[in-house]
Amino acid sequence: MRPTRVALSAAAAVLAPALLLSAPAFAAGPASPSAAVTAVQEDGGSDIPVDEMSDDDLRIAILRILADEDSGKRVVREANEALDNGTTEAMRAFLKTGYPLAQAEDDQVALFRILADPDSGKRVTKEVTALLETGTAPEIRQWLETGYRLAQAEDDQVALFRILARPDLGDAMRAAVIEVIDGTPEEMRYFLEYGQYEVDA
Repeated sequence: MRPTRVALSAAAAVLAPALLLSAPAFAAGPASPSAAVTAVQEDGGSDIPVDEMSDDDLRIAILRILADEDSGKRVVREANEALDNGTTEAMRAFLKTGYPLAQAEDDQVALFRILADPDSGKRVTKEVTALLETGTAPEIRQWLETGYRLAQAEDDQVALFRILARPDLGDAMRAAVIEVIDGTPEEMRYFLEYGQYEVDA
């Protein structure tokens, strides 16, 4: 195991609770204005450039970000602050620069949480470690949206094959594992978290 990996794992275990409570700034570089506009278009549902949005458009875009269940603590906090301020300048500044920076920080916190989770498998841990070492904010966001699911699915398949290799495995459990092992990532995850215990029952 590389020294960097050891250091990251130790840091994640120690810092994860503090990160969740205080959300300190990370060394992620600021997103470009074009990236900020793209983020607003995707999350805010508008194809109007931020600089051309009316007050109502700005407010709606921020409310849509708040309504997104995946929005992290810093994004929610700063979105609310922009709305509470109420000025066009504050809302526009949040959408153009505050939002991508807050999202990048929340995504870093998410990676530390995943790394600190003892149930995270080898591929998940490997990919998170690589992202924390060299990943850019867009790469981390992309991984959290799609890569995490795929890495988790691979680790879950390994876990299912390990269950199949148990010498004392009963027929009912064997049949259940064989049925789910080629299923969707969500089906495998559900089985490992809940389904296998229902079969044992």
